[in-house]
Amino acid sequence: MTNPTSSTAAPGALAGRREWTAFLVLLLPLLLVSMDVSVLFFAIPSIDRDLAPSATQQLWIFDVYAFALAGLLITMGSLGDRIGRRKLLLIGALAFGAASVCAAYANSPEMLIAARAVLGIGGATLMPSTIGLVRNMFRDDQQRAKAIGIWSGAMAGGVALGSVLSGVMLEHFWWGSVFLINVPAMLLLLVLVPLLVPEFKDPNPGRFDFLSVPLSMGTVLPVVYGIKESAAHGLDAGRALIIAAGLAVGWVFVRRQRTRSDAMISRELFRGRGFGVGIGLNALAAFAMMGSAFFTTQYLQSVLGMSTMEAALWSLAPSLAVGAAAPAATAIAQRTQRAYVVCGGFVVGAAGFGLFTLAGTDSLVLLLIGSAVMSSGIVAVMALVSDMAMAVSPAEKAGSAASLLETGQEFGGALGMALLGAVATAVYRADMPAAAPEVARKTLPGALTTGDDSLISIGRDAFVHSMHYASVTGSLILLTGAVLAATLLRRATRPAGATAAGQTAVEAPAAPVPAQV
Repeated sequence: MTNPTSSTAAPGALAGRREWTAFLVLLLPLLLVSMDVSVLFFAIPSIDRDLAPSATQQLWIFDVYAFALAGLLITMGSLGDRIGRRKLLLIGALAFGAASVCAAYANSPEMLIAARAVLGIGGATLMPSTIGLVRNMFRDDQQRAKAIGIWSGAMAGGVALGSVLSGVMLEHFWWGSVFLINVPAMLLLLVLVPLLVPEFKDPNPGRFDFLSVPLSMGTVLPVVYGIKESAAHGLDAGRALIIAAGLAVGWVFVRRQRTRSDAMISRELFRGRGFGVGIGLNALAAFAMMGSAFFTTQYLQSVLGMSTMEAALWSLAPSLAVGAAAPAATAIAQRTQRAYVVCGGFVVGAAGFGLFTLAGTDSLVLLLIGSAVMSSGIVAVMALVSDMAMAVSPAEKAGSAASLLETGQEFGGALGMALLGAVATAVYRADMPAAAPEVARKTLPGALTTGDDSLISIGRDAFVHSMHYASVTGSLILLTGAVLAATLLRRATRPAGATAAGQTAVEAPAAPVPAQV
């Protein structure tokens, strides 16, 4: 059967200048979606002054973007497989650009929250569409791996770049300018994507399962929300109940996917170990990346006393090493067994955490080196396991595969902040004097507000001590990831009915194709 909207190039055909140019265009939405996670870091004081949001509204201004993004990733990945990934990308770009204008000129907290929610919805269409299109455009194994390696590095750098760029913009313009950055990039995307990017979609998608949409959101949102709130305020009965409710809905959602022929998440994706293992290891890598951010950012600002802008600029320094890590790991993996390179990436990440345990209260250089080492190892892992998961998934299901990768990443990041944050908080509280004010015993920023130099000094020592314990925990988890990678990836095989790494949907073989990962 021929699919007129899919590429008809031969399997394994090398991508040319057109495909690489299109790939550079596809990096635009990736960078912007990543940047929007952190773009408000510097804008909140100005927003407070102009819109006067309540404490609850301020939290939703921050969080609604991430919640909308996480909750709709699975839905949008499946929708892109059905209507076309390029079409969904263009719809998402239009929504993202329009919501950016609304956010920039919001005249009330409610309007800004609504605009941020639409930005999250748009982001949920852009993320799986971009990596799904990369999977379809690059049919050669080496080229696809290289492209996904660059994609992973760009995604990791986008968060750090967002906070710095917003700070620079706010030096010269009003707070709404941090959203208007998105508009010219989205316009460029709307013009160039139809010219450079071919359309890909599932030729036989089946009916769209509308009931699975609220079920998937009812699974992801309560769990992510409960974990994030537990990381910020501690786990209590209410938050545990929210997480449990999400898991209960998740059981219903998974049961529905296993019994329907037109399931939102195709069972073909999980017929071999390669895809599921890739999702799990990618989530573990995100666990470490986001978990480390819990204390490294606080160290720069609260221990070293940097301004937010200064801390953001210093946080860019490790990005130089991170940008080279994924392509280097990809090149090494093409010359040796991928399992060993992924294992090595986890070990390098664990070594970065180990360097954090040597930090004192004045160890900027050591912290930056540790961040560079840890992030380089983690980004290398994410690039390789993401490529593996996409390679062993059917080309016609690339959008769904990409959405599951991103959803797993959201879960992993939330768990990382919750677990490592809980370890650090427990150690910090144990080290603080019992007679200290409660605000000082909760967090180091709370201790700073007391103005008591002696208590602040104790608080900084306690925070560094807590960072050591959290780093040991993170290192042990990454070493566990190394063992899992060495054992599971060597046994990973391509699922029955999946396409070869370089085949399009219309060229999928009818028989199982083994793959050495």
